[in-house]
Amino acid sequence: MSSARSTGSDPDCAFCRIVRGDASTHIVFEDEVSVGFLDHRPVFHGHTLLIPRRHVAVLADLPTALVAPFFANVQLLARVIETGLGADGSFVAVNNRVSQSVPHLHVHVVPRRRGDGLRGFFWPRQRYASNQEMTRVQGLLVDAIAAIRSDG
Repeated sequence: MSSARSTGSDPDCAFCRIVRGDASTHIVFEDEVSVGFLDHRPVFHGHTLLIPRRHVAVLADLPTALVAPFFANVQLLARVIETGLGADGSFVAVNNRVSQSVPHLHVHVVPRRRGDGLRGFFWPRQRYASNQEMTRVQGLLVDAIAAIRSDG
């Protein structure tokens, strides 16, 4: 077991430094599970990152017992972003590995306003070649879920 997992902190992680109080940031929320702070390069002012206090790289590594309280805090921040900033809504996102600038789980909560210019993601969309191909991919995912549940 790595020292990061056993101690809950990674000495080289920028977000763990924030949790430990070794790095300066603009904290907007904290409790025993997580810390929320303003992103230093926001999409829009008020863009907040919520991180678990425990060092985990991606969502799949977050202990099951922490999922509900962590995401209750995400929900709180989404509400706060709207009411506190007068935003029309919010955008909530998690990157796992790809596009993850810091390898410590973090959820982006971004204030949104009608006409703010953010057009969402410009991902190329693809159709399945056939219903059989869609069923094959479905089977791969169902099998992976079964394997994970049997291991845990």
